[in-house]
Amino acid sequence: MFPLVFCASCGNAMQAFLLGAILMRSTRAVIHGITSATILSAGVAMAAVPTGLNGTIKVDGSSTVYPITEAVAEEFGRHAQAVKVTVGISGTGGGFKKFCAGETDISDASRPIKGAEIDLCRQHGVEYVELPIAYDALSIVVSKKNTWLHSITVTELKKLWEPQAQGKVSTWNQIRPEWPNQPIHLFGPGVDSGTFDYFTEAIVGKEDASRGDYTSSEDDNVLVQGVSQDEGALGFFGFAYYQENKERLRALAIDDEIDNDGKGAVEPNSQTVLNETYKPLARPLFVYVRTEALGRPEVDKFVSYYLAQGRTLVSEVGYVPLAEGIQALAVRRFEKRIAGSVYTNVDNKASLSLDKLLTSQTGSESKG
Repeated sequence: MFPLVFCASCGNAMQAFLLGAILMRSTRAVIHGITSATILSAGVAMAAVPTGLNGTIKVDGSSTVYPITEAVAEEFGRHAQAVKVTVGISGTGGGFKKFCAGETDISDASRPIKGAEIDLCRQHGVEYVELPIAYDALSIVVSKKNTWLHSITVTELKKLWEPQAQGKVSTWNQIRPEWPNQPIHLFGPGVDSGTFDYFTEAIVGKEDASRGDYTSSEDDNVLVQGVSQDEGALGFFGFAYYQENKERLRALAIDDEIDNDGKGAVEPNSQTVLNETYKPLARPLFVYVRTEALGRPEVDKFVSYYLAQGRTLVSEVGYVPLAEGIQALAVRRFEKRIAGSVYTNVDNKASLSLDKLLTSQTGSESKG
């Protein structure tokens, strides 16, 4: 049975059900057949899920984080069959609107919570615990039909995507003269997407600053389909969706033009994310949990289960696990119910080290 997915774009329950069915099929492909045996072999304590749990847990938000949360929900459901976990994909921004209104228990996010969203949560009396769960190598992709584009600089990406490019930059030889005089077709997430927010800040230099004449979708599978069929297309989305479609797509190496970060263009992979050379498009992924919801046993145990199997399950899904030290800090934030965001009042979030931010706040809170 496919789960009923609640999302902003669904007009009624039947549409929601059908979207859930489509996403479940794609996600089952993405997670490469994760089973209970997989989790057991990784040493995760299945006994940590007590019997007698019941209730409903509502999750919404990022399509990037969706495969991780859906996989965790499916495994958790094997051991807590009376608990219903619904996972929607309204996008990071859409998810926070519901979360800060108290409509959901957990919000999936592919970027940190914004100042306006912090204020919205405060207005509604919603406190939350911010938990990093994985790293993503935000991937710039082209079709395998494209034989000439293998790497690109940050400057060239900005020239492609900045607002001033709309109606002016339309062929590839305008970006680099040796590239062909062929039309450019761009694909990317919609404006409610945390991936859109992160990309525009990291590449264009200002969040939400982008040309508008591109094909957008909150469903990354739609973007995969569009790019893969078009030799002149370029798009961006989470690493897991590229991993699952390697036979149709090529991920471009990115040159941030800063030699201290690694000279030349750098490909997205686990190693370049963890050694901090895949810049500026390596980013952390999060779940935000309402503190009040954690008072319910089913939510508390679900989040505990999420963190317990996180690093192994994240790898199976196609993202990059947190380093052990950062994972330990995330667990400590959860156990101590440390409220708020480490990114509060922080500018240029894309350039900051999650490790340093977590160590600073979690360490000081622990001493208190």
